[in-house]
Amino acid sequence: MDGVDAVGSDGDGNGDGDVEGDGDGGRDGAGVEEGRDGVNGVKAVEGKERHARGESGDASVGVKSGGGCAPVKAADASGDSGRPRGKNGDDSPRRTDPPAPRAEDSSRRGDDVGVWDDGLIARRVSENAAAAAAEHAGVRETRGPGAQSATTLALDGPLRSRLDALRELVGLSRTRVDSKTLAEAGKVLDEAASRRRLSGRHTVVAIAGATGSGKSQLFNALAGVTISETGVRRPTTASPIACSWSDGAGTLIDRLGIPGRLRRRPVQSPEAEAQLQGLVLVDLPDHDSAAVQHREQVDRILTLVDAVIWVVDPEKYADAMLHERYLRPMAGHAEVMFVVLNQVDRLPGEAAELVLDDLRRLLDEDGVALGEYGEPGAAVLALSALTGEGVGELREVLGQFVAERQAPARRIAADVDAAASRLRPVYTTGRRAGLSEEARDEFAARLADAVGATAAGEAAERAWLRNANRACGTPWLRLWRWYNDRREPPTGRMRLRPPADEEATARQRVEQAVRTVADRASAGLPVPWAQAVREAAVRGAHGLPEALDELAARAGLPPGKPPRPGWWPVAVLAQASMTILQIIGGLWLAGQIVGFMAPNLGVPVLLMVAGIVGGPVVEWSCRMAARGPARRYGQDAERRLREAAAGCGRARVLDPVAAELLRYREVREQYGKVVGVG
Repeated sequence: MDGVDAVGSDGDGNGDGDVEGDGDGGRDGAGVEEGRDGVNGVKAVEGKERHARGESGDASVGVKSGGGCAPVKAADASGDSGRPRGKNGDDSPRRTDPPAPRAEDSSRRGDDVGVWDDGLIARRVSENAAAAAAEHAGVRETRGPGAQSATTLALDGPLRSRLDALRELVGLSRTRVDSKTLAEAGKVLDEAASRRRLSGRHTVVAIAGATGSGKSQLFNALAGVTISETGVRRPTTASPIACSWSDGAGTLIDRLGIPGRLRRRPVQSPEAEAQLQGLVLVDLPDHDSAAVQHREQVDRILTLVDAVIWVVDPEKYADAMLHERYLRPMAGHAEVMFVVLNQVDRLPGEAAELVLDDLRRLLDEDGVALGEYGEPGAAVLALSALTGEGVGELREVLGQFVAERQAPARRIAADVDAAASRLRPVYTTGRRAGLSEEARDEFAARLADAVGATAAGEAAERAWLRNANRACGTPWLRLWRWYNDRREPPTGRMRLRPPADEEATARQRVEQAVRTVADRASAGLPVPWAQAVREAAVRGAHGLPEALDELAARAGLPPGKPPRPGWWPVAVLAQASMTILQIIGGLWLAGQIVGFMAPNLGVPVLLMVAGIVGGPVVEWSCRMAARGPARRYGQDAERRLREAAAGCGRARVLDPVAAELLRYREVREQYGKVVGVG
């Protein structure tokens, strides 16, 4: 056979085979026709027939192999020239290893528009391949310049808004929430962005199951050809295998990390291919495999596919590992989930229905919504991949599922729901949070008490009364007070440095006030945001006692004497008149004693008594009249000190705390949008 390189199994344990042909005229030549029994028929198309049709291209000859797909590599040829020769230069076939891709071939394939470059090989070639390729050029792979590239995934407005809100939520929370908590949400955003850049016409569905559940057998039954190796050896599937029913899914499979040698095309009739148009089916290794790398591959790919078919068997359908590790955590993904009870041919009579009902019960306990009676949820089916019973129903349900083209969006929405559910303790507590006006007033009152606002007001009131007494008192009393003032330091006017114990007590009051307002502000907040509020309050408390002392010195009693009311001059004049009367009466009596004036005791004594009695009466009247202004003066001094303390506390503590609470309200609003309630 001319131009044929035959290669055996690739040694990966998957029984995979490759068939590939390149040419200018389309897919011509011979290929491999595979049946469900795994036997490959050999159909050859002679180069003479191609020459008679006037076509140029590659000729491929299929090699028959039992139990698997043998890779067949077609050599580039144009007519009879350029054919690979044997060792002696003849046309005999030779067995070689698969050659590495040539740079010119890669560049040539990359320059074609719509090139089917996803590595899906093992294509079905029949005797009428040329006619079928021309008839179905619009739906099957096309290597000509007229092929159209797959359109990217388009999401609806609400889902885009939820993704934008989740991105904004993560950005606002980076400095408040640890990166480990936000990593899952960031991964959801990254995977959603990656999926949106890829084809929206394809749906990637993974087949997952436990050892011996028959998932590879079901994979082959859906593909119509033995692609994934089955057998009694465990584990049988060592690497994931992809099978695509249409072109343009290469980038999607690249995202899964499946190499080209593990990509296949199904062997189906045109009607069957049209039924699953757009499907990319992936056979996964066993999720309970003894090989760690197999389980890691399963976990990785399950986060990337659009949907998953869980295959269970009558013996292990209630396996705790399946339910606790996969089904229960993925309960929110029920709309992109199929649960298939395989091997029902092993169950006698009505045992299949009983097992199926028990499976539904377990799924309900896991929180997996069941898609019954028109409700959205997981589809639960019973079938036998060995006998084919129920496979047609699964193919029909799967075809409708793929035709809707909603699986990628549903998967992204379910991932967002799962991320929001995990972030719920970080953003919601179910309790009302915030700083009430009562808490603010209490904080201001505590600071005012710490700086002694009440005592300062009382001191201001006493100072005003003392000044009034000095202005309206009798001269003799004023002289006595002046003498006492010179002997003892004044009080109420000059602020003395408080003792050390009083200063320590004031500092403790300030710290207690800060702790109290921080606790009340953080009550009802999630742990990260409550911690952020407390930290903001503690930062503001640094230097607050010193700042309050400075404000108290500035906002206490004003320098100089208190202001005098308008009636003070009248009182001073009356007190002076009383003093003058006393002086006149005294001088008159003194003149009479020395004989300078005629004796007359009545008038001078009357003048002296009037002055002596009138002075205290005027002083007492002024004291009564000064109580009201003195009280107002003390209240004004106390108010100024309270406002100053409250302003200092607000700037240093309350404003930073309010900023944290505002940030929390913003992220709470964004979280509401993420869960779809904002």
